[in-house]
Amino acid sequence: MIEQNKVLAIVAARGGSKSFPRKNLHHLDGRPLVAWPVAAALGAALVSRVIISTDDESIAEAAKSVGADVPFMRPAHLASDTASSMEVVMHSLDTLEAQGNAYDYVVLLEPTSPLTESSDIDAALSKLHANRGKADAIVGICGVEATHPEYDVRINAEGLITPFLMPDFKYLRRRQEIEKLYFLEGSLYISCVKAFRLYKTFFHERTLGYEVPRWKSLEVDDIFDLIMIEAIVQRRDEILMEG
Repeated sequence: MIEQNKVLAIVAARGGSKSFPRKNLHHLDGRPLVAWPVAAALGAALVSRVIISTDDESIAEAAKSVGADVPFMRPAHLASDTASSMEVVMHSLDTLEAQGNAYDYVVLLEPTSPLTESSDIDAALSKLHANRGKADAIVGICGVEATHPEYDVRINAEGLITPFLMPDFKYLRRRQEIEKLYFLEGSLYISCVKAFRLYKTFFHERTLGYEVPRWKSLEVDDIFDLIMIEAIVQRRDEILMEG
């Protein structure tokens, strides 16, 4: 049973953001963005421990104030624009293991995906654990709708458009006829720790998809995203009723 496994949730939130300064501390519906994934992880029944990985004291204090552990501060070289999330996860695992704390599963959450819920984390963990015979990781995905590549076009030097995938527009199919595709969205990333150490990524041939609705896949890259997500938070009940 997965309840017998130790699950670490890492909320990754660095201080720097060139496109949206202090983004992780910006408020959404009265709470800083960093507080949202912390609350989701703390509310997940299957998560054993929730930590924050950050280089920023203010972010660390904000996360700590809502219940996250701050067992270390992230080194500067892992807080740059070029540092990868995978390096951040590995650093967290290595640091905690050196402190005598080992885990069976690791969950990565980011403040830029604030609509992830505790139920999503538990459901994804349960799905992964039930499918360990064929999978070692699971990541959030969302169905491609308006931006399906079937409807992408090229534009030539004269400004005229041609289909990207088809030889001519007459071959374009109706939405009901095209293959269902998904995109990798950032709501959650989960892996067996042993597999993460082996692959050093969440993405490989043994990765499952955890499908989320379009509204949950929205990410905060700029102030416009934040405004849209705040509207969703305030009208969430209506969205759920529409189903």
